[in-house]
Amino acid sequence: MTSPATTGAAVPGSRAAVGPWLLGVRHHGPGSARAVLAALAAARPAAVLIEGPPEGDALLPLAADPQMRPPVALLAHAVDDPGRASFWPMAAFSPEWVAIRWALDHDVPVRFIDLPATHSLALEAPAPGERAADEVTPVVDPIRVLAETAGYDDPERWWEDVVEHRSPGGGAPTGATPADGTSGDALAPFVALAEAMSALREAYGDGGQPRDAVREAYMRIQLRTARKEFGDGVAVVCGAWHVPALAARTTLAADRALLKGLPKVRTDLTWVPWTHRRLARHSGYGAGIDSPGWYGHLFDAADRPIERWMTKVAGLLRAEDRFVSTAHVIEAVRLAETLAALRGRPLAGLGETTDAVRAVMCEGSDVPLALVRDRLIVGETLGEVPDAAPAVPLQRDLNRSQRTLRLKPEASERELDLDLRKETDAARSRLLHRLRLLGIGWGDPVAGRGSTGTFRESWRLSWEPELHVRVAEAGVWGTTVLTAATAKAESGAVAATALAEVTALAEHCLLAGLPDALPVVMKALADRAALDADVGHLADALPALARSLRYGDVRATDTAALAEVAAGLAERICVGLPPACTGLDADGAEALRRQMEAVHGAIGLLLAGPAPAEGLRERWDTVLHKLAARDAVAGIIRGRATRLLLDEGRLAEDEAARLMGLALSPGTPPADAAAWIEGFVGGASGGGMLLVHDERLLGLVDAWLTGVPAEMFTDVLPLLRRTFSAYEPGVRRTLGELVRRGPAPEGARRADTDRVRAGFGSGLDQSRADAVEPVLRLLLGRTPEPTEAAV
Repeated sequence: MTSPATTGAAVPGSRAAVGPWLLGVRHHGPGSARAVLAALAAARPAAVLIEGPPEGDALLPLAADPQMRPPVALLAHAVDDPGRASFWPMAAFSPEWVAIRWALDHDVPVRFIDLPATHSLALEAPAPGERAADEVTPVVDPIRVLAETAGYDDPERWWEDVVEHRSPGGGAPTGATPADGTSGDALAPFVALAEAMSALREAYGDGGQPRDAVREAYMRIQLRTARKEFGDGVAVVCGAWHVPALAARTTLAADRALLKGLPKVRTDLTWVPWTHRRLARHSGYGAGIDSPGWYGHLFDAADRPIERWMTKVAGLLRAEDRFVSTAHVIEAVRLAETLAALRGRPLAGLGETTDAVRAVMCEGSDVPLALVRDRLIVGETLGEVPDAAPAVPLQRDLNRSQRTLRLKPEASERELDLDLRKETDAARSRLLHRLRLLGIGWGDPVAGRGSTGTFRESWRLSWEPELHVRVAEAGVWGTTVLTAATAKAESGAVAATALAEVTALAEHCLLAGLPDALPVVMKALADRAALDADVGHLADALPALARSLRYGDVRATDTAALAEVAAGLAERICVGLPPACTGLDADGAEALRRQMEAVHGAIGLLLAGPAPAEGLRERWDTVLHKLAARDAVAGIIRGRATRLLLDEGRLAEDEAARLMGLALSPGTPPADAAAWIEGFVGGASGGGMLLVHDERLLGLVDAWLTGVPAEMFTDVLPLLRRTFSAYEPGVRRTLGELVRRGPAPEGARRADTDRVRAGFGSGLDQSRADAVEPVLRLLLGRTPEPTEAAV
């Protein structure tokens, strides 16, 4: 085999007589991409070989499809275990992509020659979100070593100086301006790089990647095969690290010996869209490119790259309502070029342009600069693949649904508000919920800005390339999103062991519109509920059921069976909760307090339903009264039960004050009293405003606190600090002023019905309530009653 140092030069316009040409590149480097393009144009090879999985050869013609728009990636996954997958991403500025497109445009055969995915996936199955072993950067970073040898402390800056900034257009070496400074030899940069890599491999061996020996043996075999078919006029585009190994003189038998006995798995390959943001990640399936948007600009800019870049930045900042004039652009260009000269660089790089943008356009602030970094330096570009690309049936069904519902995947995060009364929005909601059930996290529900009703939903959408792997994994459940979600829900209901799992699954089925799965889920729910006697488990399960009942009307789902199970759970909780609240430690009491609050909200939803269980309100009130009055119950639970009754109007204010007085009496241990206070006025329950408006309750708390012995104060301080630090600053300030002022004189309190005494009015003002009711009906969309219409 001819070594790269003796390949000779090629004259543009004619085919060089010497080959093969080993074009060592830096993956995803625009300089390497432009150098490869110049070398291919000069050498005009008979075939092009590229580092990549050979199973992808059949997919290469799709790169010329008009619908194909990089960044894209080859996705390989194991047929029997789709979670075992690997990606080969390519951007428009990737040397491999440039080589593929050149070969297709010139009708030159092009092939992948790396170790087949059938072996690479079998050798090591990457964990979800991790890169396959053949994608990992060697322990020895050759670019860093070369940069340090040249006296650079930043390998990226060295690469930009010696490769990216050597042509007049800011790109990589071309046939007119090679990296070594000579003219007219497009192959010279690769000769120099091959010599550097040969020296590094002599010093560092395989660079900490023993598996490279297997890959390089396979690539040498493929190179021999191509030379037998096409002669020496073959160009190989591969990582520069591999060039010395491909040029080494080895025997076919020795290479085959290295490949003997490799494990195999059945694999499928396809093209999938990729993103610039994913290219910028160093972990997972990212390529570790810090600035793909900047690299893409360098590759696309035919001339004056710095001026064009500053123009882009100015356009972005203007779109965000920042004042950026033409003078700003001119001054930023001048500053970037001056910085490059001061730093001894051949052309302003990303560091210089960023510094200039910060100083001139951002007025020294990093806040707008972060927007430039996010939108331009990294970028939000999402690639596209043609419809002809192979895909699992589930992916094709998902693609059809996305087009039908006009729900296009986007790399950037965006929020989507849905009105479930509209058919299209309801269908979008069902699709997103079905995908979540399948583990395809395209969207996450978020709290809506405009409404908390059941007719509104808000989602945060962001399409990540790895979701294609999740789709392939979910393909085992069915060929459409509906059938797959139904099958997975049914399987989950049978396999679930905890009651809360089944109730959550029932909620998902209603949200996702899976009527065929509901009978299986409901049977499993009834069975688990009948056998589970743990009050905590029942309390965890009830809220999900109560929420599910809210979806019946808007989603046209029969929830009668669900209501029956929910009512049964509520009854069992009412019976079992009081005994469960005794003998608890601090952590157990806090956990049960949260469960009690959740059950209280769930019972409220059940009572608001179309067919509430008879007597449920009275039974739950009885439970809360028992918990509030029983000394054996933990203080935080007693305090919260008292507060829930008070908020619902089921407890008189005098009785609430009496219970507080008992809880804060001198005979109560300070820690228990502090826990009661936390339960009564802590958290997000509005307890601060209650104390502001009820001076009697505030006085009880103040009197208790001032009477805590000094030696006990440090024990209760953490509880009190946690309770009162959650209040708004204005509430804390008002409480401080009230405490400093002291209690108001008794005669100063007005006793008439128009005055709010102790935080609550003494009665209902019917005339004022009647005046408000028409406005509330209008806001809620309710039809006015006849009497209101007559008025």
